[in-house]
Amino acid sequence: MAELTMTAQRWDELTALLQDERRLQAEYPKVAEYLDMAARLSGTGDSKVDAAFDLRFVHYLTGGASLNPYWDIVEPFVSEREGRRVVDGAHPEGSPRLAYAQMILQAAYAYAIPSPQTVDWICGVCADLPLIELGAGRGYWAAQLSRSGLRVEAYDVEPPDKSKNTSFPGAAGQADVWFPVSNLDAFATRVRTADHVLFLCWPPGWGDKMASEALTAFEEAGGDRLIYIGEPKGGKTGNDAFFDALSSRWRLDSTDPHFVSWWTEGDVAQSWVRR
Repeated sequence: MAELTMTAQRWDELTALLQDERRLQAEYPKVAEYLDMAARLSGTGDSKVDAAFDLRFVHYLTGGASLNPYWDIVEPFVSEREGRRVVDGAHPEGSPRLAYAQMILQAAYAYAIPSPQTVDWICGVCADLPLIELGAGRGYWAAQLSRSGLRVEAYDVEPPDKSKNTSFPGAAGQADVWFPVSNLDAFATRVRTADHVLFLCWPPGWGDKMASEALTAFEEAGGDRLIYIGEPKGGKTGNDAFFDALSSRWRLDSTDPHFVSWWTEGDVAQSWVRR
């Protein structure tokens, strides 16, 4: 496993921060929360792996320089499992400690992990077409895609920098958004979306109509290319009507073979085209 390289100044900064519990709690409460819980939870069984993860977690969530901190935290802990790439800390069952970190990282960044290979795959799918993301959350994926050269627009029913979003709650020491995220009123007044790729990344499940309604509106506007990141029908993302529409009116065009998931999730990255 590649070790994290930091300057002596950064080591000193982290040391001072971790030795000052009040400051850590005030400036980075989610990091303080994780460190408190991590001491009580079992790890992967490899103390070096757990310590390496904790160092990356603390470094990047307290301002360590990175264009993609989510990936820089988890990348060394990706394993190959039955043809899938998963973050499990080299332990097939992960650990309670890693699961707790997962919860914090998903709320801070995004539910799905934007590895550079998946970002490149999406750029290849889009080619020269611009992309619209609905349900963008903090706009973390939109930021990565825009940085890679795509023209991106991001929308959410509750942009975290403008309203309370229970999936992406505000906290000191973390960005509300990583890319401009507009509300659905702005989306409703924009021009037609037929010449765009629709991007749905972890649309809400449990019967929520967001995914099917977004797809129907896109179809009515003449859209014919979709990128979906989420779990299959019956999982944590999308609703039955969404998957039924895909089955009846769309064709699976490609799946990203390098997509990285948390070991607890069954999500995939897929490209669909209208029949």
